Amino acid sequence: MAADPETAGTRAQGRGARLFTWEEVARRSGRGERWLVIERKVYDISDFARRHPGGSRVISHYAGQDATDPFVAFHVNKALVRKYMSSLLIGELSPEQPSFEPSKNEALTHEFRELRAAVERMGLLRSDHLFFLLYLLHILLLDVAAWLTLRVFGTSLVPFLLCAVLLSVVQVQAGWLQHDLGHLSVFSTSTLNHLLHHFVIGHLKGAPASWWNHMHFQHHAKPNCFRKDPDINMHPFFFALGKVLSVELGKQKKKYMPYNHQHKYFFLIGPPALLPLFFQWYIFYFVVQRKKWVDLIWMLTFYARLLLTYVPLLGLRAFLVLFLIVRFLESNWFVWVTQMNHIPMHIDHDRNVDWVSTQLQATCNVEQSFFNDWFSGHLNFQIEHHLFPTMPRHNYHKVAPLVQSLCARHGIAYQSKPLLAAFADIVHSLKESGQLWLDAYLHQ
Repeated sequence: MAADPETAGTRAQGRGARLFTWEEVARRSGRGERWLVIERKVYDISDFARRHPGGSRVISHYAGQDATDPFVAFHVNKALVRKYMSSLLIGELSPEQPSFEPSKNEALTHEFRELRAAVERMGLLRSDHLFFLLYLLHILLLDVAAWLTLRVFGTSLVPFLLCAVLLSVVQVQAGWLQHDLGHLSVFSTSTLNHLLHHFVIGHLKGAPASWWNHMHFQHHAKPNCFRKDPDINMHPFFFALGKVLSVELGKQKKKYMPYNHQHKYFFLIGPPALLPLFFQWYIFYFVVQRKKWVDLIWMLTFYARLLLTYVPLLGLRAFLVLFLIVRFLESNWFVWVTQMNHIPMHIDHDRNVDWVSTQLQATCNVEQSFFNDWFSGHLNFQIEHHLFPTMPRHNYHKVAPLVQSLCARHGIAYQSKPLLAAFADIVHSLKESGQLWLDAYLHQ
């Protein structure tokens, strides 16, 4: 086959399909041409990426690569999506080409796809609507209880602080619920998931659904991959993350912060500061800059509701203090839970490994208990969530033994640890990567 398909593309006999090699696909991964492969078919996403409903970046992260497994993982109505994909189809892989790149584990990929099919047959991707209804009701009841605490017991210090704690619980638990809806794991149709997602993240939390989609699906597509996972964008300007990237940074003689002390200053600029000092203003910048006016309206209903219900009881100044305390408590809770599964794990550039290896090397679990499930929104099952992102959270524990067996057969580490150990590992990993940076900075 000729090297340049534009001038000498080969057609399959009797089918008229242009045939390509992996080498040709891999070259189309830059800012100009972008191709990807799904089920051996080659698609040109160069122009479509900007219109991709999940965002341009998440699909572009797979440019030049096989995207079959993330395509299956992220979409609930694949037949509908394939209709829209037909206009992007430009050919397929040549018959002599493997179904995916040599950097990927073929046996593991095939067995995972069999597991995925078995999971679908078992009905583990179907939601229990009563579970999520009760979950939403418990959030709304806590929200009302927070207001009643001030209304009934007054605005002295103890009721004030109790109200702040209850509102913090509401914000975190609503965060876990909007996460379910954003992943399309509550309803069978995308429309219903998106509608309630706007209500929960917009009206109950005051954040834009479009911002969450933009950030979070990139994280799932390429977790812990530098410049592809926005959750590790704090490297290198605030933290040196992971063994590979920290040594690389040290060899380059770069020092934006005293990384060898990052395990200490993490307690100052990490958990307490992320939501009140960064997200709080950035989300407004995001919706205005991208003209997401529907999101902005939903967000304003959140602030209007808080002002109308709490300012008459507290006054504006005390209300602002209450709001700051809530965001502070929420931020600590959110950061410790979301980082315990990822920061201690492998962080690197994108090496284009298979879907299972990509997710397993970047995630770990926390032991199951009623409290851990509730406290983390079932994100203690981070491995299962990353492998099956549209799976309803109440089914994670059912698929976990199957995933463990798959990992054992292929010699892949399946990490699960106690909750406090997971928290401690964040600090330990920051200390280790900071020391690796210092050693490379001084001696290499």
